Amino acid sequence: MKKILIIGIGAGNPDYITMQAVKALNQVDVFFILDKGPAKEKLTRLRKDICEQYITDPNYRVVEATLPERDRHQPDYDQAVGDLNDAKQALFAQLIRDEVAEDQCGAFLVWGDPSLYDSTIRILDGILAADGPVFEYDVIPGITSVQALTARHKVPLNQIGRAVEITTGRRLLRGMPEGVDSVVVMLDNNNAWRQLPDADLSIYWGAYIGTPDEILISGKLAEVGEEIERVRTAAREANGWIMDTYLLRRES
Repeated sequence: MKKILIIGIGAGNPDYITMQAVKALNQVDVFFILDKGPAKEKLTRLRKDICEQYITDPNYRVVEATLPERDRHQPDYDQAVGDLNDAKQALFAQLIRDEVAEDQCGAFLVWGDPSLYDSTIRILDGILAADGPVFEYDVIPGITSVQALTARHKVPLNQIGRAVEITTGRRLLRGMPEGVDSVVVMLDNNNAWRQLPDADLSIYWGAYIGTPDEILISGKLAEVGEEIERVRTAAREANGWIMDTYLLRRES
């Protein structure tokens, strides 16, 4: 039977690769490298560099494909994401059907960890449920951007006895969650923290964490908020994309 591995490769630094991931990489016959366009060529290059660095037998193949994009003009966000994942499911099914022979192993290399704001697990489950190509799969965890962020800022994720929430910029626009003092925000394209009263909030922000382009800023939101917005805008313009995460905290 065909086997597929979903391998978490960490948040940008090749040293974030776990020993479990190294062993998994060395089982793979064909890697699927999914291209997100010229602006994110560094992410594609990193995946290839990881393979070259950690795989001892060079007899593997790399198959590149272009990922579909979400329709940003669709006003219904959930519908747009559903349509995107349907398109991804069709692409992944075709890759598995055409490129992985029986008894071979294919792999998708997932930025960070496959369980955190990534759709690969759901997509493979969808292929199996839809009577697509038959395969079994395993998931190899990776170091998340959340772990990398707190490590680089040298802060714990939680405060003692207090809850932590991981959310999106879209949901943060509704305000800080009730009863939560530590909120990690991902997928924030619009600096949603600007909508918050900032008198008692600290922010730990990072972009391109673990890469040579890494940027870190922290402090009271009232004092560093404008700097983060300025630096973030400049970084996006310089690189053509930005991947950032931040921790908001009510200090006890």
